Amino acid sequence: MIDGVAGGEIGIGLVVLLGVHRNDTSDEAKKLAQKVLGLRIFNDEAGKMNLALESVTDPTRGLLVVSNFTLYGDGITSRRPSFTASAPFDQGERLYEEFLSELRKGNERIVTGKFGADMQIALVNDGPVTLMLEVLARSEVGTSA
Repeated sequence: MIDGVAGGEIGIGLVVLLGVHRNDTSDEAKKLAQKVLGLRIFNDEAGKMNLALESVTDPTRGLLVVSNFTLYGDGITSRRPSFTASAPFDQGERLYEEFLSELRKGNERIVTGKFGADMQIALVNDGPVTLMLEVLARSEVGTSA
């Protein structure tokens, strides 16, 4: 549901809750999209997590991508989380759109939420496999490689 209206759905695939950090860049958004597209977490014929989404033959396969600024919420020093690590609205929206644009180059079916909207998501977590992916560890941001 997006602002109370039914949204899209996928069958087998990935639900991506995308948080944008205030230090994230366009380059990182593109690299993260490529990482998501290449993520080998679907079972092969031997039951081993070895296939990327593009190898799944189910016609309902896809990606459900939803913006989620609260992923960078910090509750270390207080019971009321701080969201200062999250990107400001304009930057977050721009990088969310760049992430989606890069995903679309992979020719996958993509269903999205609406940036900044009130959304309710229902999912069946098969496995379950839940991962937190980043291009750089937050401690590496701003350091040279």
